Amino acid sequence: MTQEVLVTGPIPAAQLEELEEIYTIHRLWQAEDPEAKLAELRNNITAIVSTAFFGVSARIIKAFPNLEIISHFGVGYDNVDVAAAKERGIVVTNTPDVLTDDTADIGIGLTLCVFRRLVEGDIYVRSGQWAIKGKLPLGRALRGRKMGIVGLGRIGQAVAKRAEAFGIDVSYYGQRRKEGVNYPYHAGLEQMAEAVDILMVTCPYNTATHHLINAKILKSLGKTGVLINIARGKIVDEGALIDALEGGVIAGAGLDVFENEPDVPSALCRLDNVVLQPHQGSATHETRAAMAQLVVNNLRLYFEKAEVLTPV
Repeated sequence: MTQEVLVTGPIPAAQLEELEEIYTIHRLWQAEDPEAKLAELRNNITAIVSTAFFGVSARIIKAFPNLEIISHFGVGYDNVDVAAAKERGIVVTNTPDVLTDDTADIGIGLTLCVFRRLVEGDIYVRSGQWAIKGKLPLGRALRGRKMGIVGLGRIGQAVAKRAEAFGIDVSYYGQRRKEGVNYPYHAGLEQMAEAVDILMVTCPYNTATHHLINAKILKSLGKTGVLINIARGKIVDEGALIDALEGGVIAGAGLDVFENEPDVPSALCRLDNVVLQPHQGSATHETRAAMAQLVVNNLRLYFEKAEVLTPV
């Protein structure tokens, strides 16, 4: 009997086609009435493919009594109710490692953009201001800066290596010291924020990290400090960040993620000391294909051998 798989949001075409060759696929994001579709498929679905923008709530898990596995297209799985899944004995997988390098590149790219005013420079040339006003105001050098990384996991360590290549001194904050890591460790986030020029957020989002970067931490980062967030938007108190940017509490920010994506506060869009990206951390053809293939491989291995490659 062919397994029936609910795909909540789009994934790369090649891997979606591969799924269709093996299983019966239902594309929830294309349904005219998603609620009616969920009810229609109630007893059929044994697997769900979820994405960063189309997750799996406890309500959806409860809606499918025969659900066995959720294969998540993304390394972060904060929009999948893992506790509800585990209570039912449902396997949850994600896609770590394959997106590490591209996400780290975005972190360094945002840092470069903020310090060297790359986005402003592009607009300055395209709008004709260069010819009228002359030189763009000076940016700031990266060499000799200090970067504090919040969460030194796979992505955090990849950022650290790139930062070192730019002559940036790296330290980190986390729940505990990492074994085999030579970067200086800060047991307190506020202490680290005071000591660095760049606060790089790469930690997972959960109840413990909700609004971890708040007004107090931003004040500690200081007037010349820059916040870079390539993790999850809700790790940063967005209201406090806007106040800090508008009031000169910090110098600038580079943001790839936001609290209520894709809705970005107009206040952030008006600020010229912020560089904004539409959650592009893993957004290359190569990485998205690798992520999607891991989604497929997890499903295939589960239904063939009751095993998975990357369990949560």
